[in-house]
Amino acid sequence: MKRIYLAFFALLTFSVIAQAEVKIQVVTSPGGITAWLVEEHSIPFTALEIRFLGGASLDPKGKRGAINLMTGLLEEGAADRDAREFAAAAEGLAASFGFDVSDDSMSVSAQFLTENRNDALALLRTAVQEPRFDEDAITRVKAQVVSAIQSAETDPDAISGSTFDRLAFGDHPYATSINGTLESVAALTRDDLFAAKDAVMARDRMYVGAVGDITPEELGKLLDNLLGDLPAVGANMPEQAPFLLKGGTTVVPFDTPQSVVTFGQEGLERHDPDFFAAYVMNTILGGSGRQSRLMEEVREKRGLTYGVYTYLLPKDFAALYMGRVASANDRVAQAVQVIKDEWVKMAENGVTAEELEGAKTYLTGAYPLRFDGNGPIANILVAMQMDDLPIDYIKTRNDRINAVTLEDIARVAKRLVRPDDLHFVVVGQPEGLESTE
Repeated sequence: MKRIYLAFFALLTFSVIAQAEVKIQVVTSPGGITAWLVEEHSIPFTALEIRFLGGASLDPKGKRGAINLMTGLLEEGAADRDAREFAAAAEGLAASFGFDVSDDSMSVSAQFLTENRNDALALLRTAVQEPRFDEDAITRVKAQVVSAIQSAETDPDAISGSTFDRLAFGDHPYATSINGTLESVAALTRDDLFAAKDAVMARDRMYVGAVGDITPEELGKLLDNLLGDLPAVGANMPEQAPFLLKGGTTVVPFDTPQSVVTFGQEGLERHDPDFFAAYVMNTILGGSGRQSRLMEEVREKRGLTYGVYTYLLPKDFAALYMGRVASANDRVAQAVQVIKDEWVKMAENGVTAEELEGAKTYLTGAYPLRFDGNGPIANILVAMQMDDLPIDYIKTRNDRINAVTLEDIARVAKRLVRPDDLHFVVVGQPEGLESTE
């Protein structure tokens, strides 16, 4: 029942904040930990988001999957509580904790009521500072990871993505799954998990966002108590990941009636001066669902797929411009050709004034919908810090979108959209498509 109250408070707080301006304060704790805070005291509820740079890319050689496994074990028992007792304690406090990891970051999320704040954060502190990594819990979570790895080996969608990553990134951690392999996961020990925790959960790579019923002074004390005893310095960051793929096609034979395709090329870094123009251009090419050119040409006009989309992926150590499509084996070659044709049209001709205005309306109108709760807003605050965006970014973001011109789109299209560099990884039994190398 208390969790129902928590969900209710989350939605209610959203409705209050969504109607008001998001006022961000920079808070520095007595111990020197910095956070961005949006105060909202009308509802006794707070969301906290903590993110550590580096993520699963900090796995040491031979220990692939260590940080992912460690992250999965953080709430499987801590201090004097085993996994069941930890879950019961969180439930009793109406607190919600989440732990997640990606290529570039590892995150800790928490939501709690004001009346339980101290107890909830004391419980979370044990997970962050005193995880147990009991052998029975390790065995259980390893089994879950192994199941995920085995499932991915038979999933054409996963095979398509993992093949693209392997070909694009060689020896870089981006080339392999954060889950690790059956062999690497089996070999991970309890000591490896403690080492993985210290590698990624360190104060020199930490970003914090908080939204809700908490003052700067209260947040500062909370941060020192929760995070102050983490290691000052974590593992060295990975090197930049050179993009190794050239234009062409890679076919991975797989017995399925529908081929799955991952396609992509190098993209733009988040801080590139042309990023906003590229963002708007991508919305028109393949990023806006049924309104995009690719959906119009591949799905609506020719009926080759249920969906096709593209997206910019500015990772911390490599920037990509990616897309996905799936089509019947006897029609996927046509779908690939249409995508190539649209790549050429964009590079050569840019977009029309009508398309540009439509994309601006879509992007600026959809932006407020991202602020749909304390947790999502805390996430946005952290992402802004990690991307080194200014504190007034939320206010100015739509102005930046509206400032994009036809000339900007034409310039970035010629620079970014390179048909000869586009590589397709096709998993299935595609008719009329063969590997080019």
